[in-house]
Amino acid sequence: MKHSILSLPLLVATAMIAAPALAQQAGDITLGFGLHEVMPKSDNGTLTGGLNVDVGNSARPTFTAEYFVRDNIGIELLAALPFKHSVNIDGLGKVGTVKHLPPVLSLQYHFATGTALTPFVGAGVNYTGFFSEKTTGALAGDNLKLGDSWGLALHAGFDYKISEHGALRTDIRWIDINSDVKLNGTKIGTVEIDPVVVGVAYIYKF
Repeated sequence: MKHSILSLPLLVATAMIAAPALAQQAGDITLGFGLHEVMPKSDNGTLTGGLNVDVGNSARPTFTAEYFVRDNIGIELLAALPFKHSVNIDGLGKVGTVKHLPPVLSLQYHFATGTALTPFVGAGVNYTGFFSEKTTGALAGDNLKLGDSWGLALHAGFDYKISEHGALRTDIRWIDINSDVKLNGTKIGTVEIDPVVVGVAYIYKF
């Protein structure tokens, strides 16, 4: 048993070396199809009257397209189906729901490891558009509006090549999202959503 445990890292390393390397060259295009969860930070801000806001998690299918302008350097666009979040206020419970679309444009660097495993890092800009706000509970019948947001986005993850054109990806993002909140046309505060986004995807290289 001890011999088997000690041999495991060597077997894994051998498998990675034997697997086809994932090379990204200038002019390559990749498309990604995945599932990601948006997890807002725990403290989302305080509204007028000292009311603390909590924005819930949401998972949705996601899509990416990346064009490599140089070897190992790509420009990626992230898109998704609309995420839907619950909006809760301490002491009042759930007061509504809101949908958003968070497209992100990033410049990314893919590390050439010479193996099937390719880590990458990226940074870019996010635009988040909020829509379909609905009020319930204590705010039922009121007009809730969240303002759109621009912010920094950071990205990291790795691809593992499974075929000539295909790879599996796991990644994590942090996105700076701050939104002004209006109730019946009057600003009542700002929510700082600033989510971590985690997920998996299948990447196809043309």
